[in-house]
Amino acid sequence: MKATETRELKDSEIQQKLEEAYEELWNLRFKHATNQLTNTRDIRRIRKDIARLKTVQREREIWAAYEAQE
Repeated sequence: MKATETRELKDSEIQQKLEEAYEELWNLRFKHATNQLTNTRDIRRIRKDIARLKTVQREREIWAAYEAQE
């Protein structure tokens, strides 16, 4: 998922995607630990998706605080 796609989501959708991504990351790590994971790049992809989601979430928090100041 690209950052531009993430910015188009609602706050609740971002939170839902984050929860799903964390669950998927946990499953991938478990598979990796038991040598069942064939493509370790998936772990990196999910971690980057989580970072993108959290970045957009934080941008919105900062923007809301900025608007509340004015």
